[in-house]
Amino acid sequence: MRIGLGLPVDAPALLPTWARRADALPFSTLGLLDRLVYDNPEPLITLATLAGATSRIRLQTEVLIAPVHNTALLAKQTATLDRLSGGRFTLGIGVGGRADDCLAAGIDLHRRGRRLDEQMTLLRRTWAGEPYARDVGPIGPRPATPGGPRVLFGGFAPAALERVGRFGDGFLGAALPAAHMSGLFRRVEAVWRKYDRPGRPHLVAQASVALGPDSTVERARRNLRDYYAFTGRAEYMAKGLLTTARDVRAAVEALRGIGADEVVLYCWAPDIDQVDRLADALVRPGAVR
Repeated sequence: MRIGLGLPVDAPALLPTWARRADALPFSTLGLLDRLVYDNPEPLITLATLAGATSRIRLQTEVLIAPVHNTALLAKQTATLDRLSGGRFTLGIGVGGRADDCLAAGIDLHRRGRRLDEQMTLLRRTWAGEPYARDVGPIGPRPATPGGPRVLFGGFAPAALERVGRFGDGFLGAALPAAHMSGLFRRVEAVWRKYDRPGRPHLVAQASVALGPDSTVERARRNLRDYYAFTGRAEYMAKGLLTTARDVRAAVEALRGIGADEVVLYCWAPDIDQVDRLADALVRPGAVR
């Protein structure tokens, strides 16, 4: 099973250093969240920067709120990022849930699911080199990955899981304990079979972590509470933060046990030494490869 790192968003200038350090260790992926009305770096621009700072690690949005993006531009940006990174880009994608993001983007909150379905048809068509629409030619560049970058859908609603079978390559689960994540994984696998897809879906889980001194842990908890404030579950999410090597190892093993192909450890504080602490915690038992 592979282990990725979710990047903190409250110190963007440090992210190239985070990326280079993770690239030098056996981590598999760098993940970056997306929001519009929030103090976070724009993920596609940031991951393009990190592509230039790294050579082997994958780059992943977790998850890009596609409906707030212009579809034609999104097709071009994602293909460009996949091309420039040598096929290392994974598009984690979803509808989002913030009304203010939709207001800022000028889209209808209640149509965002339908808009995402329409976007996926256009993205797949564009990545394949076909005309974007009637009277509109192809939009380049062609991605390095044939057919376009790997697409993972995030979300909890049945419609989100259906999209994995209809359009996706796999599923990206939010930070939930293994007992809860297992049910989502099994439903995704059932949807995969329903659409008669070959092979199996790529299953990715997340866990929120902060390894280090009290100041690192407290900053991570503040950031978690701030990010999840709109959900009404901010305190619950903060309490779920894993703060010891033993807890991180136990969570990784539990997620491995339910069939996760990859676990992305989200670091909610910008203390760069967490990269080495997490490697030390996981490399010894052989969890990172």
